[in-house]
Amino acid sequence: MNRFLPIATAMALLPLISGHAASTASNPKIVSDYTLSVYPDREDAIYKKGDKVEFQVLLLGKNPTDDAEVSWKVSKDGVPPVQQGKTKLKYGKAVIPASLDEPGFLLCEVSFNDGKQNLQTSASAAIDPTEIKPSMPTPDDFDAFWDGKKAELAKIPINARLTPVETPPERPGVETFDVQLDCLGKPVSGFYSRPIGAKPGSCPALLLVDGAGVRSSDKLWAIRPATKGFLGMGINAHGIPNGQPGTYYAALGDGELKGYRTDGRESRDTYYFLGMYLRVKRALDFLMAQPEWDGKVLIINGGSQGGGQALAGAGLEPRVSGIVVMIPGLCDLTGMAAGRIGGWPKPVPKDAAGNPDPVILNNMRYFDCVNFAPRIKAETKFWLGFNDIVTPPTGQYAAYNAITAPKTLITAPEYGHGGEAPNFWPLINNLIYDMAAQQQKKNSTP
Repeated sequence: MNRFLPIATAMALLPLISGHAASTASNPKIVSDYTLSVYPDREDAIYKKGDKVEFQVLLLGKNPTDDAEVSWKVSKDGVPPVQQGKTKLKYGKAVIPASLDEPGFLLCEVSFNDGKQNLQTSASAAIDPTEIKPSMPTPDDFDAFWDGKKAELAKIPINARLTPVETPPERPGVETFDVQLDCLGKPVSGFYSRPIGAKPGSCPALLLVDGAGVRSSDKLWAIRPATKGFLGMGINAHGIPNGQPGTYYAALGDGELKGYRTDGRESRDTYYFLGMYLRVKRALDFLMAQPEWDGKVLIINGGSQGGGQALAGAGLEPRVSGIVVMIPGLCDLTGMAAGRIGGWPKPVPKDAAGNPDPVILNNMRYFDCVNFAPRIKAETKFWLGFNDIVTPPTGQYAAYNAITAPKTLITAPEYGHGGEAPNFWPLINNLIYDMAAQQQKKNSTP
C-alpha cells in the first residue's frame, strides 16, 4: 500500500515554518527594512512534465518597492540547466516562469539588496516526483556484498557492556545504561533504557540513529520511549564514548573525524559508512536479543544522516517492522550519472571537465539508500521537504519510490532541512507511537 499525505493535510497536522522560503540575510545582525519571499503558484507545488511553473516573488518593506529589482536563478535542483536574470517588481511583486521536461525539482533562488545587506530566499517545485527513478541500477552483487559483511559481523560476539547511568527523577519507572557493543571496527556506543520490571516479551523496541556531526548520543533519546513502555536505544553515529565534555567532540570533529563523510571512499570495503551501517545492524541485534522484546515490533527512527541509516538498517534487517524517516541523506548518491544533483554527503568527486570519478561512483552504489529501499520489508513513514538544499528531495523521492513495503509520504513544499517547525517533533513521535500501537494490535489479533 502506498499512501500520500497531501500538504493540506500535513499543514493541518503541523503549522509549518518555511525552511528557505522566508528571507535570509547575509548578515543576521543587521535588521532589514524588507521581507523577501518566493513560492510556487500551486499550493502542493506539484506539476507535470512541461507544465508552466510560476514562482511568485513578494517584497514587503517600509519604503515603496515599485522600482526594486531582484536577481533570480532557476536550476534543476541546483545543477544545470540553469537560467538566471534580474526582474523589476511591480507593487512589490514579480513572477518568474520556469518548466522542466523530466521528473525532478526546480529550485528558484531569489535575492534583493536593500542597501544594507543582501536578502536571499528560495522555493522549489516538484515535477512528476513519483516518476523519479534511481540514477544507476543496483549492483549485481549488492546482496552478496552485504550478506558477506553481515556474516563477518555475526562471527563477532555482541559482548554487551551495560553501565548504569542516572535517570532524571522526572522520568520515573525506567532504568538507563550506557551501552557498548562489539562490532566490526568501532563499537556501537549509545544509551539503552527499559521499563523497570518489564515482563519477558512485553516491550516493543525503538532504535534512534543520529544525524550528521560528531557528538555524544543523547540519553533522553532512550529514556523518552522507555517511559511509554518501549525498549529505547539511541546510538551515536561514530562508535565514540558518550557523555564527554564538548571539547572532546569538537577535537574529534576538527581532527580524526573531520572528513568522515568521504573517508575511505576509494574502496567499498573501507568507506566510512560501511561501519556506520553495520553498527545500526548490531544495535538491532542487541535489541532483538533482549528478553523483554515482544518479538514483533522493532522500529528505527532517524533524520538526515540518521534517515539514511534507518533506510539502510531496515534494508539489512528484515525483522524491522517499521521506520520513520525524515529528510534522509545518503539517497541517490550517484545522481550526477543521470544529470542531476547527487545526494548528501555528495561523496563523488568530479574532474576538471565535470566527469565523476568512475571508481568512487561505482563504490557509492553499495551505500546508496535507493538500493536498500526495495529490500525494506518494514512499514515506512517518510517525511520530506521540497525546499531542502542539504539532502535534495530528488534523491529522497528516488528512494521513496523504490520502497515496495507499505508506505506513507508526508510532504511539505515550504519545508527545508531541519526541525524548525515547533510541532515537528511531537508529530514525529506520534507517528512512531501510533505505528507501534497499530502493529501490536495487529499482532495480538487471532
